[in-house]
Amino acid sequence: MENNWVKVYTTQDPITAEIIKQGLIENEIAAVIMNKKDSSYQTFGTVDVMVSEADLEAADAYIKSTETE
Repeated sequence: MENNWVKVYTTQDPITAEIIKQGLIENEIAAVIMNKKDSSYQTFGTVDVMVSEADLEAADAYIKSTETE
């Protein structure tokens, strides 16, 4: 099965990305993290939360609902 992963959330904090990912998974939305941080200097780069293109709308709605809480 091919997943067309798309970015749904970007942050510089890996912990925030992990919390978002776990929330998506708990809501039955497959999610992965793509860490683009420099391995030597953790201050450069971003961490992206990726979901299947088919789940993009549901993931976006979940993230927006958590930001208002």
